[in-house]
Order: sequence, then structure tokens, then C-alpha cells
Amino acid sequence: MDTITLAGPIEAKLRAVKDAGFTQIMLSARDLVGHPDGETAAVDAVRNSGLRVTGLQVLRDFEGLSGPLHAYKIDVAKAMLELARDVGAPLILACSSTSAHALGDFDAQVADLRKLALLAVPLGIRVAYEALSWGRVVDDLAQAWALVNAADRANLGVAVDSFHMLARQTPLEALDEVKSEKLFFVQLSDFMWSAPATPEERRETARHARVFPGEGAHSEALGDLIRAIDELGYEGDYSFEVFNDDYAQMPLALVAQRAKRSVQWIVDHVSRRSLPVRRQVTR
Repeated sequence: MDTITLAGPIEAKLRAVKDAGFTQIMLSARDLVGHPDGETAAVDAVRNSGLRVTGLQVLRDFEGLSGPLHAYKIDVAKAMLELARDVGAPLILACSSTSAHALGDFDAQVADLRKLALLAVPLGIRVAYEALSWGRVVDDLAQAWALVNAADRANLGVAVDSFHMLARQTPLEALDEVKSEKLFFVQLSDFMWSAPATPEERRETARHARVFPGEGAHSEALGDLIRAIDELGYEGDYSFEVFNDDYAQMPLALVAQRAKRSVQWIVDHVSRRSLPVRRQVTR
């Protein structure tokens, strides 16, 4: 589960996730720094929850900037990496830039991702780079992989978000170019209508109207995607990242139970080898 899916204080989120039978949690930095008793109290709550931390999100608009903007984002990245270390997160998620100030120079983007990976090395943290389907320069998996592959750093890989793959109607063949050991993280969700036609529509749908796997209009395509990721040899973590305005107004336990049903949907309808149970990475 991802705390970004749930409403309420971090302690209540962690309890609902644990009660639903999950064993891992992907954390939103906002849940930690926004704690009324401070970051230390939030970190203690996570460490005492009994849940393994999958990672921390999200570093935005990092690559392609210059001058004071670049220096500012370096400071932001350092703070996020330190927070990840404090809470025991082995990975941070960085998404492709949507900033109007981001430049499309390939070599500059590669250099920025190398720098981010270098900052993470002393802390023992991996960086998963995700293509947003409304990114200013990078908006699909192939572009994200090209940058990560060129950067060529052991602790830098790509993240696959099923929403962006489905919304962009990205062919599964795009996964064939990605080395399995460089796929660091997978996020799963669906939505209830046809693929949004514009970047603006994709952004609004992604931020307000995602649903859990098995609840949306693209179950067959989502199942094919999960199988393709499995066949690639991926052995990492899966997380439900479901931004949904309705879920944010529902009791935590009900939302967590919907997530639990989604795990069962994956077991029953997607993986012939019962992927989540076999690897024990989603629950």
C-alpha cells in the first residue's frame, strides 16, 4: 500500500494497512514532515508499525534545470534522501519534470540523474526514475529508460507506473528494452474510462480518479502488463498508488479492504503462478 492513497494521520494509515494484511508501506514525504508532533514522531510511528518500508516519494522536477533552480533542487533532493535514510526507506521515487523551466537537453538530463544517484550512494539508497505521462520532456517509459541507461549508475533504475502505461497506451514491447535488474519499482492502479487524450486530462485523471486493479476499465490490459513485468524477470516490490478523491472521503478500513480485494484479483485473474503470494512482495 501507499500512504498517498489514504486519508488521515500517519498512525491511522499504518494501522489500517496492517489490519488489512499488508506487510509493506510506500511512504509519502508529506505524511512524515506534516506530522503535528514533528518528523521524529512520524518516523517512530513507521518504525513501530511492523510494516517494512518500500520507499519514499516523491522528488519532482529535478532534471533539466540550471542555475539557482538546479541548486535549489539539489537541496530538496538532499533533504528527501536524509528523510528516506531516517525512516529506513531503501528507495526514493523521482518523477520526470513537468517544470516549464526544464530544458530538453539529453546530456544535461543524464548528468542530473547521475548527480542524484551519486547523492544517494553514501546513504545506501536507490533512485527509481518514473516517466509521468504529462512530463514536459520525458513522458513515456522508453524516454525514461534511455536516460537511466545512459546515466549508467548501479543505484539508478526506472519505475513503471501502470497508470502512465495505460493512459499513454504504451505498447508492452517498451518493456523489452529495459534490463530486469534496472527495473526498481512497480506501481499499480487503473481508471474507469478510455485513455485520456491530452496531457492535462492525464494529469487530472491521475491525481483524482485512479482506482485499484480490478476496479477499472482496463483490467485485461493491466493484467497483460503485470504478466509482462513478471516475465521480464522483475523480483522487486509492487505498490498500489491510487489517487482518488472519493477514497480520501471514505473510512480507512474500507479503502484498505478494497486494496486487499485487489490483491486477490491479481492472484485470481493475472498470475498463473500467484505472483503476489509466491514472492510475498505485495502483502
